[in-house]
Amino acid sequence: MPSPDATAHSNARGDGPLITVTGIRLALLDIEGTTCPVSFVSETLFPYASEAMEGFVAREGQGGGEVERLLNAVAETWRLDRDPEAVALRERRPGDLTAYLRQLIQRDSKLPALKDLQGLVWRDGYAQGELVAPLYPDVAEALRRWKREGVELGVYSSGSVAAQQLLYRHSTAGDLRRLFSHWFDTRVGRKQESTSYTAIASSLNLDPGDILFISDAAAECKAADEAGMTVLFSDRYGNPNHDPKDYTTISDFQKLVLLPR
Repeated sequence: MPSPDATAHSNARGDGPLITVTGIRLALLDIEGTTCPVSFVSETLFPYASEAMEGFVAREGQGGGEVERLLNAVAETWRLDRDPEAVALRERRPGDLTAYLRQLIQRDSKLPALKDLQGLVWRDGYAQGELVAPLYPDVAEALRRWKREGVELGVYSSGSVAAQQLLYRHSTAGDLRRLFSHWFDTRVGRKQESTSYTAIASSLNLDPGDILFISDAAAECKAADEAGMTVLFSDRYGNPNHDPKDYTTISDFQKLVLLPR
């Protein structure tokens, strides 16, 4: 399995050393806290979805289409949800699915149907120019450099693939979707489970050792590491967690050199 060279074992924050990773065919990137500030998700995207959800459901929730199917899935989840807040809401406001959706957003639920609905709401916000995704200043240039030098790029995020593509389409650096070859969300598995990373590698006919995974969550790094991937811990300004455990940290992609096979 390829690994960062010896200089990578120092923290790459600030004026730290270059990190070189050899033998990589795919750079698999988290989004929140890795390429885009955590605050954009928590302070912009989630509040926007929460505020706009009621109107969106009223407009789009009838007629037997995709939105109605997703709403039915959320309703079934609510029926079975034993979380005390969900139970209390069900007793207090039975049938108020929008209120439950807001509760799930506040809980940062990874429910696939919720993620799909959020993506649809954000699609409208991006299209109307109300949402623009801020990327870290070093990201776009690094992505182009890695792609130019022969490294494939992929995304693995808890947000739906549709939401991932919207973010990179409507970024402060322009439309970057063409740089990415592969998109994965939690339908492939939970990000804290090593089997998810094994499944990603298998779906691409790659050995896990051919893949570099970068995330701001040490538990995700651990899962990818256990699957056999090379990992880097993203230590960005504003991230809630700065403990990399035993993993090499990166805070500026300009300092990351990827040498493909």
